[in-house]
Amino acid sequence: MSHTHPRTDQHTNTGTRPSEPKDEPNTASKDDAANSVQYTCPMHPEIIRDAPGACPICGMALEPMTPTNTPNQELIDFTRRMWISVAAAVPLIVLTMGPMAGLPVRDWLGAKTAGYLEFALATPVVLWAALPFFKRGWASLVNRSSNMWTLISLGVAAAYIYSLFAVFLPGLFPQQYRTGDGVGTYFEASVVIVALVFFGQVLELRARERTGDAIRALLDLAPKTARRIETDGTERDVPLGTIEAGDRLRVRPGDSVPVDGKVIEGRSSLDESMLTGEAMPVEKGPGDAVTGATINKNGSLVIEASKVGADTVLAQIVEMVSNAKRSRAPIQGLADRVSAIFVPTVVGVSVFAFVAWMIFGPDPALVFAMAAAVSVLIVACPCALGLATPISITTAAGRGAQAGVLIKDAEALERMAAVDTLIVDKTGTLTMGKPKLTDTVALGDVNEAELLSLAAALERGSEHPLAEAIVEAAEAADAARQEATDFEAITGKGVRGTIVGRAVALGNTAMMQEMGLDTGAAEEKANALRTEGKTAMFIAVDGVIAGIVAVADPIKDSTAQAIKELHALGLRVIMATGDNERTAQAVAGKLGIDEVRAGVLPADKKALIDQLRKDGHKIAMAGDGVNDAPALAAADVGIAMGTGADVAMESAGITLLGGDLMGIVRARKLARATLRNIKQNLFFAFAYNAVGVPIAAGLLYPVTGLLLSPMIAAAAMSLSSVSVITNALRLRRVKL
Repeated sequence: MSHTHPRTDQHTNTGTRPSEPKDEPNTASKDDAANSVQYTCPMHPEIIRDAPGACPICGMALEPMTPTNTPNQELIDFTRRMWISVAAAVPLIVLTMGPMAGLPVRDWLGAKTAGYLEFALATPVVLWAALPFFKRGWASLVNRSSNMWTLISLGVAAAYIYSLFAVFLPGLFPQQYRTGDGVGTYFEASVVIVALVFFGQVLELRARERTGDAIRALLDLAPKTARRIETDGTERDVPLGTIEAGDRLRVRPGDSVPVDGKVIEGRSSLDESMLTGEAMPVEKGPGDAVTGATINKNGSLVIEASKVGADTVLAQIVEMVSNAKRSRAPIQGLADRVSAIFVPTVVGVSVFAFVAWMIFGPDPALVFAMAAAVSVLIVACPCALGLATPISITTAAGRGAQAGVLIKDAEALERMAAVDTLIVDKTGTLTMGKPKLTDTVALGDVNEAELLSLAAALERGSEHPLAEAIVEAAEAADAARQEATDFEAITGKGVRGTIVGRAVALGNTAMMQEMGLDTGAAEEKANALRTEGKTAMFIAVDGVIAGIVAVADPIKDSTAQAIKELHALGLRVIMATGDNERTAQAVAGKLGIDEVRAGVLPADKKALIDQLRKDGHKIAMAGDGVNDAPALAAADVGIAMGTGADVAMESAGITLLGGDLMGIVRARKLARATLRNIKQNLFFAFAYNAVGVPIAAGLLYPVTGLLLSPMIAAAAMSLSSVSVITNALRLRRVKL
């Protein structure tokens, strides 16, 4: 089924919230917004509906195409139904399984009374709690798309109907089906199946509920108001939604830039890490472009709005994240792939058993035929199959948290086991994300300690991002503290002033040349530092270049070992960064990274992932900035560094606490162990079916006269679930 819909922007301005007061309230706006929300299936994005419900193909709950702040009603409803099912399942298990544990509860009550009590406990669960399962099972039949809901609904219905006859019409059953003075029932099987399936559904819905947080976190980056300069020169704060292109806006120190625009007055340093991922703020002056949601560090700016609403860079990033989340088809679970064959096979065996008993069975043939057909469905009902994946994922998530690896959803672990290419950002991922002084080089009579003291004296008056690194290094080295007078900051070039009667300047080549100084002799040394990925600055004292200081973002101590182990785990590592080519190549050379993509923007990272996927690769992306959010969402697995932006963590399926790149190694090992565990669980689940289905069909009856009794069938299903849970718990001890 395919639908084509015109594009509808749910947020025409990134700063507007439904709860914000408008200048002219519209009482119908909320209803209109609610009615405009459309829902799609994460596995089948071609399915689009105007209301929540279930996918007609796979039965999965539809999710909103654009995240909303309304509670997930299905999660609330399923949680309530799950607890009611559990409350009924516990006494039912005691009633039916008690004799195996030395508690003959049925003997105490009597078979008839116990049967009535089981009926009273099971009926609300089957006829009310399990109603959504029956609807999905019926839809699978109507749409000719058999899935797990087909077997679940058939199995639960068969167990319940069989049990009704066993309690109220026991005389219809042959002697082989009698246990004492009654006929065994499947009430407990039907209720336990319902409870276990609800447990898995609640786990899944809770994980999927968080997928929209990434978009909401992005939207929260933009301020809700902007300070507009009116035509008469007055200034007032207005809702961001009222800003139009061409408006003049004041951006004060510490404020976020409200929209994309151009500086027309003032100079300042802007923190653009939300866009570039780089820790160093950027100097801005008249004529320079600014981006909405970046942060003004110091001076006051007046900007002219050029792009507002859905046209801003932030809004485009929001749209990229939303589209990537919506278009990325989660892998089909192993259970679903097997069920595509298993479901029709079991139904076929059930029909075959019915026909065979009708033709060859003893009298009463109809009762034997019905009992055999129903027994096949009950034994094959996939309660353990429903637990196989959720219980492993739940256990693995706990083990991962102990190792500093937070797992957001089941698909992330499954995909992580299959990826062959890892894309990493540089700043904050491979490096510390904070500049530090790395070199102080004396070129004349002034020694290194004095150079550091002079540089720190100048930088104490500067708010440049490199200044903090120099001042911190001087304090750490206990360098003599000196004070600068006549301080002057030259935007984009450096700083200068007078220190104890000496004229001192600190800056780049352009500043030295502006002062009439020849950097030729020192340039070779500076270039050598730059080749190592460092930012080199000259220090001039009384008109003579006296030395060089270099600042760089250090590589994390664990990065080199992590890259080595990732290679050993079969991953190709690509570094994609917004930094310059020379710095990127220098870092990559030290770490043995396979490939470098430098100077890339957020859209370029996503395009790189799309191209690699087209080439047949499975991609994992690791990053820590808002600029990484679209790529994290588009990758098969997004890996966020825990020290980075919240939106990066919300867009990713895996988050590394503390930002340690070794966490990716641990995540890879955990993913592989989990996938093996899930396969083992599925084997346990289907092994019982492989043995139980033929016996339930009556294959041994002609030879041994053996028929599968309800108690044995229920015990077999319980044993399969216990086997699955026990196996999954082994993940708690997996070595990472």
